Amino acid sequence: MAVTDPRTSARAASDDPEYAANLRRATLASSIGSALEYFDFALYGLSTALIFNVLFFPQDDPAMATVAAFATFGVGFLARPFGGLFFGVLGDKLGRKWVLVATIVLMGGASTAIGLLPTYAAIGVWAPILLVLMRLLQGFGAGAEQAGATVLMAEYAPVKRRGFFSALPFVGIQAGTLLAAVVFGLITLLPEDQLLSWGWRVPFLASFALILLALFIRMRLRETPTFIELEKHEQVADRPIKEIFTHGLPGVIVGVGLRMAENGGSYMFQTLGLAFFVTVVGDNADKSLLTWGVTLGSLIGVFSVPFTGHLSDRFGRRTVYRFGAVFMLVYTFPAWWLLSLGNYAVAIGVIAIGIGVAVNSMLGPQCAMLPELFGNRHRYLGVAMAREISAVLAGGLAGVLGAYLIAVSDGNWVLLAIYMAVLALITTASTFLAPETLRRDLTRVDDAIKVSRGEGGDDVFATTVSIKAVGR
Repeated sequence: MAVTDPRTSARAASDDPEYAANLRRATLASSIGSALEYFDFALYGLSTALIFNVLFFPQDDPAMATVAAFATFGVGFLARPFGGLFFGVLGDKLGRKWVLVATIVLMGGASTAIGLLPTYAAIGVWAPILLVLMRLLQGFGAGAEQAGATVLMAEYAPVKRRGFFSALPFVGIQAGTLLAAVVFGLITLLPEDQLLSWGWRVPFLASFALILLALFIRMRLRETPTFIELEKHEQVADRPIKEIFTHGLPGVIVGVGLRMAENGGSYMFQTLGLAFFVTVVGDNADKSLLTWGVTLGSLIGVFSVPFTGHLSDRFGRRTVYRFGAVFMLVYTFPAWWLLSLGNYAVAIGVIAIGIGVAVNSMLGPQCAMLPELFGNRHRYLGVAMAREISAVLAGGLAGVLGAYLIAVSDGNWVLLAIYMAVLALITTASTFLAPETLRRDLTRVDDAIKVSRGEGGDDVFATTVSIKAVGR
């Protein structure tokens, strides 16, 4: 029986001008959406500990006001699984394109509206209520945005370079985080009265420009080849929710575990690292200087995310992913101890390495690995549920629990280090539960985690050798 080399079809597809044009559009559409999502989320996170706690909550107890502000940050994560569930079903039934159009409008519109909200001094308790409402809408849209970008690129990418191409839109994550850090660093240079009166609103209102750009590109995008294949063979799932809970649940659970250190670690370094450092140094801490840690980490990520995605194309998804998880585990205790010293240069370096290397060494291979875990009929929903449940358990809880630990322990770094180490251990263990998915056929309707060792891709290097032998 003849064996088809998947790399041959990838080369043929990449030589097709129409395919190449759609691949470029998919990359741009996914990247800009990712940039908008993480610009808003990183900006919200940076603002939580320094602006929202002051403007949207009573100041009788500043420490508890910070905890309450982080609670609103966590509320957005609570909405994400529901958004992932709602839009994930639509993505598996109607296609990837139109769902991505809807999510960018909802997510970006809510983010822009935050810049128009009145403060606690103006309308009292309605200020945090409106902030929570906008955060819920933002989270509801974001719940399917990143999953859609992940699935879109994995389904468009050439097979042999799926890890690299799937990671490219996640450069948008780094670009969005980088842009948020730079913008936030600039606005904190304003005199405090101007910062708190109008300066903080400007970057939220500027989100509108990114919405228009993303919409323009996404409206010109074609549906992914794998979803077209589903429609052609009339295999589109009628009830994706039933399928994900009857067949896809193991993949969702493993996907959640894989995300705990990456997602939780990202938000701990971005938001809690800043809040913890301010606790150590005091209220006179130079907040604009410390945000350079996030800036440099995101700049490193522009290169480390596609690089680790590329490495996963050569050495397998699990090997590269496990490296990132173990690196974070080893890095955790020294990192939080160094932050506790209160030295600006050291803190900037710690946060930059934590985001740029530890977190992004997992994010790179994750971009292709999560879509490869699920069959074609419920891939969008499976990726969305894995991403967003983990976002609640890791990212959302990190802010609230971390801020609470800082408040009750008077800034004890050991508790925060233990918390991050637990996340890293969960993800490390999950890499041993996941099958190797490298070069998996995404038109298959079965999940990788339920098939045999060879079919799941564990024998990927042996398979490659066999393909080469047949080709000769």
